[in-house]
Amino acid sequence: MPHLLASAALPLLRRMDPERAHGLALRALRLGVAGSAAVPDDPRLAVRALGRDFANPIGLAAGFDKNAVALRGLLCLGFGFVEVGTVTPRAQPGNPPPRIFRLGADGAVINRLGFNNGGLAPFVRRLAASAAAAPVGANVGLNKDGAVPERDYPLLVAAVAPHVAYVVLNVSSPNTPGLRDLQAAPRLAAILAAIRRAVPAPPPLLVKLAPDLAAGDLPAIVGTCIDAGVSGLVVANTTLARPAGLRSPHARQAGGLSGAPLFAPSTALLAAVARLAAGRLLLIGVGGVANGWQALAKLRAGATLVQLYTGFVLQGPALLPRIKRELLAALDADGFASVADAVGADL
Repeated sequence: MPHLLASAALPLLRRMDPERAHGLALRALRLGVAGSAAVPDDPRLAVRALGRDFANPIGLAAGFDKNAVALRGLLCLGFGFVEVGTVTPRAQPGNPPPRIFRLGADGAVINRLGFNNGGLAPFVRRLAASAAAAPVGANVGLNKDGAVPERDYPLLVAAVAPHVAYVVLNVSSPNTPGLRDLQAAPRLAAILAAIRRAVPAPPPLLVKLAPDLAAGDLPAIVGTCIDAGVSGLVVANTTLARPAGLRSPHARQAGGLSGAPLFAPSTALLAAVARLAAGRLLLIGVGGVANGWQALAKLRAGATLVQLYTGFVLQGPALLPRIKRELLAALDADGFASVADAVGADL
């Protein structure tokens, strides 16, 4: 099914409960009826990162395919990479519904899912069977109850390591009580040390940061990651902030806000982190990207790779070929020969 035909189903899906619509989308992807990329990517979009070749820098952020059930279908759409999860050691139901809210007037989504997932064992089995044709990352987190970070993160990294191109430590979701406290430099250092002891040769490790971090906390966090041998940072997760001007009646729902309102603050945070890292960490920019010019802005702010989530949810598979065309046009307009030439241009 072409991308446009798949996206034509969006009006019907938008009339459904958001979580039910999401489940149907995953099922369509799993069955291979959600579309496929029509043409190979332009070589100007190619990126070398994390020891892998990426046909293009546009990836899917964690949270869309929590259980790695639709990897093949997602990669067929033309993503340069896909990040699955967040997975926790044990299966858990997450928070009670309703827990996803569309803010259509604001180009945004609020979720308070709470790491609902089927647990580590079936997740790893699906990764092992996926035979993915492009880089795949795994996003790992903690159970709401009974978690021991210095035990659980190493367990998760060791389990997924043979099957992925990189692993992201999720210490920034706003929907698991206490999780964001793990971003503090001393706690983060202890977790990273525990991983290195348990998994001497892990795949590239990245840490996902919250957009709500205080500027004064950034130097210690970035320095801790560099000192611990972390490969990169994902900037940024959903926000607890509610910017002025939100128009949706759901704007005051509890949970993490993603989408258009997050673009400016997450890009500013990305640039601040890039200046501190000074080329010592690979950066993945995520937050509010819905067109090629926004993707280029993330690259110019220091990202080597860019992720979509809310834009993909709201616009469907047709977004992907369009955003790549727009990114090429934006590169040409700004005088860049390739994606690699644009990385960090504004720093």
